[in-house]
Amino acid sequence: MLDFYADWCVSCKEMERYTFSDERVRAKLRDMELLQADVTANTAEHSALLKRFRLFGPPGIIFFDREGREIPGLRVVGFQPAGRFAAVLDQAQKAR
Repeated sequence: MLDFYADWCVSCKEMERYTFSDERVRAKLRDMELLQADVTANTAEHSALLKRFRLFGPPGIIFFDREGREIPGLRVVGFQPAGRFAAVLDQAQKAR
């Protein structure tokens, strides 16, 4: 799972506080490799990385299979409450 994050991103902070802190979500994340791209500084490199993954900005979460290919249809853009995000994690687990 690749999570695009920035300190100035209100929705990112909401994901941290309300979604990633949820026990159901935490339990499902234990079986995943978690990477976070901190694009707080908004450098040219950050912009290029966002463009590479076709994201306008954070928050954006992309899921990959065991071969490193993006799992189609499972992107999360913007805030998602814990229950909805847990369902996406279930889909990602099945697709891996």
